[in-house]
Amino acid sequence: MTTDNLPTVSERVRALHARMTLDEKLAQIVGYWVDKGDDNVAPLDGEMTTGQSYEDATAQGIGHLTRVYGTRPVDPVERAGWLWSEQRRLREQTRLGIPALVHEECLTGLAAWKAATFPTPLAWGAAFDPELVQEVGAAIGASMRELGIHQGLAPVLDVIRDPRWGRVDECIAEDPYVVGTIGTAYVRGLQSSGVHATLKHFVGYSASQAGRNHAPVHAGTREVRDVLLPPFEMAIRDGGVRSVMNSYAEIDGVPVGANAEYLTGVLRDEWGFDGTVVADYFSVAFLHTMHRIAADRGEAAELALSAGIDVELPTGDAYLAPLAARIREGLTDEALVDRAVLRLLAQKEELGLLDETFDTPPTLVELDSPAHRELALRLAEESLVLLTNDGTLPLEGDRAAARIAVVGPNADAAEALMGCYSFANHVLAHHPEVPLGFELPSVLEALHEEFPAAELVHARGCDVEGDDRSGIVTAVSAAADADVALVVVGDRAGLFGRGTVGEGNDVESLELPGVQRELVEAVVRTGTPTVVIVLSGRPYAIDWAVEGPDAPAAVLQAFFPGEEGGRAIAAVLSGRVAPSGHLPVSLPRSAGAQPFSYLHPLLGGPSDVTSADSTPVLPFGHGLSYTTFERSALEADTTVSAGGVFEARVTVRNTGERAGTDLVQLYARDVFASVTRPVAQLLGYARVSLEPGEEAVVALRVPTARLAFTGRDGDRIVEPGDVELWVGPSCDVRETATSIEITGPVHAVTPADGRLVAVQVSAPAPAPLA
Repeated sequence: MTTDNLPTVSERVRALHARMTLDEKLAQIVGYWVDKGDDNVAPLDGEMTTGQSYEDATAQGIGHLTRVYGTRPVDPVERAGWLWSEQRRLREQTRLGIPALVHEECLTGLAAWKAATFPTPLAWGAAFDPELVQEVGAAIGASMRELGIHQGLAPVLDVIRDPRWGRVDECIAEDPYVVGTIGTAYVRGLQSSGVHATLKHFVGYSASQAGRNHAPVHAGTREVRDVLLPPFEMAIRDGGVRSVMNSYAEIDGVPVGANAEYLTGVLRDEWGFDGTVVADYFSVAFLHTMHRIAADRGEAAELALSAGIDVELPTGDAYLAPLAARIREGLTDEALVDRAVLRLLAQKEELGLLDETFDTPPTLVELDSPAHRELALRLAEESLVLLTNDGTLPLEGDRAAARIAVVGPNADAAEALMGCYSFANHVLAHHPEVPLGFELPSVLEALHEEFPAAELVHARGCDVEGDDRSGIVTAVSAAADADVALVVVGDRAGLFGRGTVGEGNDVESLELPGVQRELVEAVVRTGTPTVVIVLSGRPYAIDWAVEGPDAPAAVLQAFFPGEEGGRAIAAVLSGRVAPSGHLPVSLPRSAGAQPFSYLHPLLGGPSDVTSADSTPVLPFGHGLSYTTFERSALEADTTVSAGGVFEARVTVRNTGERAGTDLVQLYARDVFASVTRPVAQLLGYARVSLEPGEEAVVALRVPTARLAFTGRDGDRIVEPGDVELWVGPSCDVRETATSIEITGPVHAVTPADGRLVAVQVSAPAPAPLA
């Protein structure tokens, strides 16, 4: 490696780098976990340590400070005072005077004590509202910047491939375009506040074998290129993201952390990414200890640096002493270190760290303001998916003043509203003596607020996990004496075995955990109209609750809706808010049908040549409202050249008696192609709010590159041919359809090709007079 391969940086950064010793360089490309104790908040973190004291680790400067606010419960103002003093010390008492870059988790809000907790990313997907997610990202970023945090480890752009995987609640959807548009919106929001976003986990992590965390990935090049990579490309090219984190996974035998094809070839050479690549925690050392492709941590460091990982996080297990020894022995070229250091220094310059004096720490911070809570409430409301309803919902009129049985293990469990990367479930689980630090009303508490005239009777029934059925009798009695029964079931998020979903909590079955199904079925048998609310981090196989004569009256799906989730659920149950969420992931029929995606080719679904049925219980895009919508008159340009843009227009009308918001979903099917193509592919989407009788025309300008795929020669192309188009309430229903013909020669996709569908909604028009 020569200096010709070094990144383009400012003269200031070049001069600073020229003054550095090897040890000073290495200090800049590692982190230090100041507060790391015995709490298990990262994979195998108890077994991974440099053994360095903080003083020794920072004697020559430091690249990152790891999770200053998010490792244990600390008062934010007091911690900010400490951080400002430490940054001044680094400026004044180290030879080069370079401050540290501070990073934190921010997947569902800043992971710090007393900070707002927003809905989990799977709920972002259910809301299908990139603009709102961008607002949430900006609010999170503002809180982070106020506390001196420079980089956020979010969003997760892994496309869901198997709901058995424990980290599904951290993901947005099973559709790459939905992941890309919503993830890019979060990037724009966070970075608009001066905080660098970090894309996770590049790439393939979610496609692990049997949904097991860190398991091998057997995806072919086409699946990687056409399904797993596009969201990252969108966030880089369209969102301008400044940081990327590698995946723990191996793809076809090569760990991504040592794969230059992806970390350099795709990221930098193809896409032009010029930010920093940071290691997922301990992933550099894992090349030695877990993947076994490096004989020791020094060799692991060389493999990771060569591939393109610039900064080792959370500590310097491999990039410090092991790498220094190899360089001094002449085994590793120091130019690899130079490249990484220059990128890191350029990032610090871009963030203003090289000029920051850290004179005045904040003395008053409001991390859970009314504005935070209003955003959290709006996103939670939009994310709730009404799966079924026989008319029992909404609970209004006499039902609002009725006797309501509220049962189930998640009815009065506030922690059930939050995902595994919320501070409460991620960190406070280790500190039960510490209060939450913010308001978090449970579903039961919110129901008391929403239905002041009702008589609410609560019975837990059973736990989320375990086989204790002793409480079911009491719950059944409460339901039998009630006018309506609300049964709140689902998950409890946690990490590495502390919960039913979350990092390290993968499952072999997609049945509701414990004896929760027995509780629901026992309540339904009382004959009392029963509404099931599923608070979960993954979709479960609940066909028994959706189909058949013994199904409950209604099912409402909530994907960890955050601090205002209880109030959002209560508002939807009462009808004060109309449900408008849609499934961002198929509702599975069984664990045995996994992995499954609606983006399957013809033979990836049910057929006469197999007795196994992979058909989901409810399809991607499904979601009911308290009104009805009619989509009609889909029309599109008859022909379009490959590489061009076509327009599709559809009329949507509210045919019910209530206001509501429809999700217009435009799907396509490439009828014949040189490689197999999905039976359905979402091209674009739009939320449209209409009063009763109103209608609007939705126009979508679609680049033909939305239909691109990796051809047999490995290039992304758009082929000529016939394409079926339709709009409906889900991917499976063709309510109004048309077709187009793509003409001309095969088009090779370039960076100039559009990746986004432009949407224009006409002003709603009232229904014509009878």
